[in-house]
Amino acid sequence: MTAQGGSEGETGILRCFGRQVQLLRTSRGLTRAELGARLGYGEDLVTSVELGRRIPRPEFIDRADAVLEAGGLLAVMKEEVARARYPAFFRDAAKLDAGAVELHVYANQAVPGLLQTEEYARAVFGVLRPPLDDAVVDERVAARLARQEIYHRKPPPLMSFVIDESVLRRPLGGRDVMRGQLEQVLRVAHIRHVEVQVMPLAREENAGMAGPFTLIETKKERRIAYVEVQNVSRVHSDREPVRALEAKYGTLRAQALTPRESLAYVEKLLGEL
Repeated sequence: MTAQGGSEGETGILRCFGRQVQLLRTSRGLTRAELGARLGYGEDLVTSVELGRRIPRPEFIDRADAVLEAGGLLAVMKEEVARARYPAFFRDAAKLDAGAVELHVYANQAVPGLLQTEEYARAVFGVLRPPLDDAVVDERVAARLARQEIYHRKPPPLMSFVIDESVLRRPLGGRDVMRGQLEQVLRVAHIRHVEVQVMPLAREENAGMAGPFTLIETKKERRIAYVEVQNVSRVHSDREPVRALEAKYGTLRAQALTPRESLAYVEKLLGEL
């Protein structure tokens, strides 16, 4: 992913990382081409990383740390470098994900990122306007899938999703992509610490008309709300707005189908494809 147009903080992290790679490389007497050959990457990529123009993947960082005998100097920056993959408007929320003990999501535009398949995520980023460069799409898809490591944390966070039926009927990417996405929703819904509920279109009452949001409780017992509209995001930590969204989410869960009913409903939608 190119770092052009990134935030000042993002660019600073990438330039710092790049300078460290360059310093270690020259101290080992290697050219960029020689380092690239040892890492299994091209010289152009090494150049771009050293100049802070590209966001290196975690595998690049691990290999560089080992080949350059950095002793963890590069690896320790992996988390901050990885966060630069996220668009600026989402970076704060992505950081909060990592420390969540509870995470609850209401979605009425697209399947939540934590439930998305690679093909569906690619379709979501592909329909954005103005269009994103292919390299940017690749990086954002990779970052979105990396977030799903949250399911394998020990201990795992308690998670729930309320998804509007319209989201599950909108065939982004085509019927085959949507079929795979509905199967993914069913798979995740069977994880013990995850509950998925569907808000049917036929419901006469829906408390979520103002848009999607996410509720997070951190390890330090902070309750936080994240709201995003048109690439403009806001993280709420003041108790009043968070409490209002918590009350709204409780209402949404009461209005939606139960988790058991929702599984049957998603299976029904899958059968219609």
